[in-house]
Amino acid sequence: MTKIRAEILKLDRPNTAAARIVIMSTTSKIFDVLANPRAHVQFDGSETLKRTLSGPERLFLGAKFGMSMRIKLPYRVTNTVVAFEEGRLITWCHFMKWTWSYELLDLGQGAVQVTESFDAHNVGRFSTWWLKKTGAMAHNPQWMAKSLVRLKLMCEA
Repeated sequence: MTKIRAEILKLDRPNTAAARIVIMSTTSKIFDVLANPRAHVQFDGSETLKRTLSGPERLFLGAKFGMSMRIKLPYRVTNTVVAFEEGRLITWCHFMKWTWSYELLDLGQGAVQVTESFDAHNVGRFSTWWLKKTGAMAHNPQWMAKSLVRLKLMCEA
């Protein structure tokens, strides 16, 4: 059996990371999973997301959703959707101002390329310190790749 892997992308900006995978599904099915904040616990490859605390059933531009997290210590975070293009792109950020994005590209014949990216290149000193303290930049690429594999398994089932 072939092991499913996502590709970790090389980026030229500091404090950024990205991974991508091809999923044999429809953009609408994949996007429906991504736009459901309660589904994220099911495919979170970092295993830092513990549960969704608040938010709408389906995300939209400007939507807020709260998550229970744990990286070294438990904490809660509220995210705001800052970009939303149905079936193509969803991005959110929280108080540290870094962003998480999912971009979908229909490749035809039932194949969709999904790219997950993390961008904290233009944040303040505390955010940069936190990324180093938690080891997030060392782990984010692998965590994103693992999330995308789990998303693939969910959407192809």
